[in-house]
Amino acid sequence: MTPADLMTALPEIALAAWAVGALLVGAWFGQDRIAAPIMWGTAALFLVMAMWVGLSPAGSRMAFNGLFINDAFARFAKIVILASAAAVMVMGQDYLTKRDLMRFEYPILITLATLGMLLMVSASDLIALYMGLELQSLALYVIAAMRRDSVKSTEAGLKYFILGSLASGTLLYGASITYGYAGTTQFAGILSTIADGDMPLGLLVGLVFLLAGLAFKISAVPFHMWTPDVYEGAPTPVTAFFATAPKVAAVILLTRLVHDAFGSVPGDWGQIVAFLAVASMFLGSITALAQSDIKRLMAYSSIAHMGFAMVGLAAGTAIGVQATMVYMAIYVVMNIGTFAFILGMERGGRHITEIASLNLYSRREPAKALALLILMFSMAGVPPLLGFFGKFGVLRAAVDADMTWLAIAGVLASVIGAYYYLRIVYLMYFGEEGEPLDGKMAPVPLVLLGASAVIMVVGVINLFGIEPFATTAATALVN
Repeated sequence: MTPADLMTALPEIALAAWAVGALLVGAWFGQDRIAAPIMWGTAALFLVMAMWVGLSPAGSRMAFNGLFINDAFARFAKIVILASAAAVMVMGQDYLTKRDLMRFEYPILITLATLGMLLMVSASDLIALYMGLELQSLALYVIAAMRRDSVKSTEAGLKYFILGSLASGTLLYGASITYGYAGTTQFAGILSTIADGDMPLGLLVGLVFLLAGLAFKISAVPFHMWTPDVYEGAPTPVTAFFATAPKVAAVILLTRLVHDAFGSVPGDWGQIVAFLAVASMFLGSITALAQSDIKRLMAYSSIAHMGFAMVGLAAGTAIGVQATMVYMAIYVVMNIGTFAFILGMERGGRHITEIASLNLYSRREPAKALALLILMFSMAGVPPLLGFFGKFGVLRAAVDADMTWLAIAGVLASVIGAYYYLRIVYLMYFGEEGEPLDGKMAPVPLVLLGASAVIMVVGVINLFGIEPFATTAATALVN
């Protein structure tokens, strides 16, 4: 370990040190007095580290004997992860405080999960990949079940833990098979063993198990079964976190694995990814049609969106990687705004998640209804909102890679999925009269709801300049 290694991994080291220090401070001062300061301090640290990553020098740097890589691809993902984690964490404070769930351990667990995500996107070795993935997962298992007086929350945590352990074992088994055939755990070493695009059968088997383990983390079909129950049972701020930063980290990790370790045989893994994409798009879109709970609807929505993200990845090109990265950035913003609205769905101090409760919501809260309308239209891919350009980018990448059939499947799935987004809009503006929701919303979720809606409209001008950064990041990975 050298000073250069430490500087390369400075954000990760800073988060680890903060988690340990915050745990000691929280244990010393007690729960009630220190929980909110730790949360806001954690959010500030995330934003500072995001700026540090964004301002760090260009180029690619390896650390810890090839276990860790800091390149443009990882830096793009880290900025999205840190910014989204900070936003989601602070917008849930009011919700957690009202329900006596505000504990100093919560921001510490979020910090550890985020640290795991940063390690995941910078992993250049199967061992580093597994360590980062498990650090994230162990923290998420705990916060999924943090509402201990709720049967649904306990059930969500237990289901996620059991199925997550199975997925981790599957991934580890794939890693061991890959190591057995390649003789190394480093991505570059694995890539060098694939001669002239001819991958040994053993490596292919290992790749299948690796992809199966990672497919669980992004809720891809057929490894999606945990998602609806966990989304519904976990506290809503936790659900919002599940739907944003961890999805970005898992998609980026999947992208790095297939390109850095198996990039010379895109035809082999591209077929698997294309199957996962099609199955996720259609199952997520069709199953969401029958949902009456908005959190379960968002679960199936996330499954469908992960399918669209994998359309770009299945193309196996730099354009496809760039489209996937832009898509994930847009997806995160849309979900932050939507869950900010869901956090404000209350009636008489009780959190309401039934979609029917939004009947004629626009008459009482026209501004909030308009913001949610924009977000729903954007998720459905209605032009000229930003979500349309996200979907258009991944579908165009599939066409450019001679996978027109995959793009057609994406269009059909998008048409099906538009129904349940537009149904929410219909209920808000043309539904039947019912018992109204409370109009008051906490300041932070209100600001994030409005900001997300504005981004969906204004961002169509030049995507806030993120497209060139995504192109640079994709080129750093696929060269």
